[in-house]
Amino acid sequence: MILANLADSGEELVADSHLLPATMVGQKAGDKIREYVTSDTSPTATIVFRGTVIGNSPAAPRVAAFSSRGPNHLTPEILKPDVIAPGVNILAGWTGSTGPTDLAIDLRRVEFNIISGTSMSCPHVSGLAALLRRAHSKWTPAAIKSALMTTAYNLDNSGKIFTDLATGEESTPFVHGSGHVDPNRALDPGLVYDIETSDYVNFLCTIGYDGDDIAVFVRDSSRVNCSERSLATPGDLNYPSFSVDFTSDSNGVVKYKRVVKNVGGDSNAVYEVKVNAPSAVEVSVSPAKLVFSEENNSLSYEISFTSKRSEDIMVKGIQSAFGSIEWGDGIHSVRSPIAVRWRYQSAVSM
Repeated sequence: MILANLADSGEELVADSHLLPATMVGQKAGDKIREYVTSDTSPTATIVFRGTVIGNSPAAPRVAAFSSRGPNHLTPEILKPDVIAPGVNILAGWTGSTGPTDLAIDLRRVEFNIISGTSMSCPHVSGLAALLRRAHSKWTPAAIKSALMTTAYNLDNSGKIFTDLATGEESTPFVHGSGHVDPNRALDPGLVYDIETSDYVNFLCTIGYDGDDIAVFVRDSSRVNCSERSLATPGDLNYPSFSVDFTSDSNGVVKYKRVVKNVGGDSNAVYEVKVNAPSAVEVSVSPAKLVFSEENNSLSYEISFTSKRSEDIMVKGIQSAFGSIEWGDGIHSVRSPIAVRWRYQSAVSM
């Protein structure tokens, strides 16, 4: 069998197990094979096992075609995905209760199998979370997530932004989130964006849940009064990334608030912000410098996003843009991606 990719999978090759002799090819080779099969009255093919062939490797890492994509359609103010991790062609221990294809008719038994999917990237990130929890026993789950996100990287080993295997083009934060996890850097992130249970309750109230619904999450039999607790916007949840939706209601300006906690070795650290603004967006951060101390290890800031030339944006068909902010103290780099979308009903003059 020849298993040929369609456009959605592009040139990504996944080492699936098969019950019969088979090979997999990317979309380009698949298109040529299909053309040959339909143009020749007696098409033939031969599979030749050549063993390991060593050649120039493509830049890595790259984002799998099957990887989950943004934007977040339910809550557009929260950027998804968060991070990416190894998940393609992972050699892992395999159960002896089923064959490598996981089919009932597959009677083969192996100790190891090559598996791909988000179910393979999940244990990598889970293991890193356990590592961080061991190293920092007082960190909350939100602090651990923040450390993984703000220290992630988005450049491959050739110095370019990750390639999206679904399109062959550069990936964006709607594809790779904050980037690829980096365990060594995550152990010492410098700053973390922490979130407490009450913050999540306020967030759920803001996006439309009522007290009875929220009681299921907080295990509280008493009703949560959402009229007394909500955020100005869902985007005010203390998340380590920024997702901005410019709509007719926003009037071209979106503001979010954030709080960062100093978890580095220097309690008197001073962080300054570096802004990489998305195209056609003005980004301002106030204050632009955070001065921590032993008495004050958590500081807040406000970030404002102002849309520019919105009418031109609609004419040119630009629907999204991306950037980042980065807090640095000379030792740590605390990076948060910015994803912006314009969703005006029609062209709007600013």
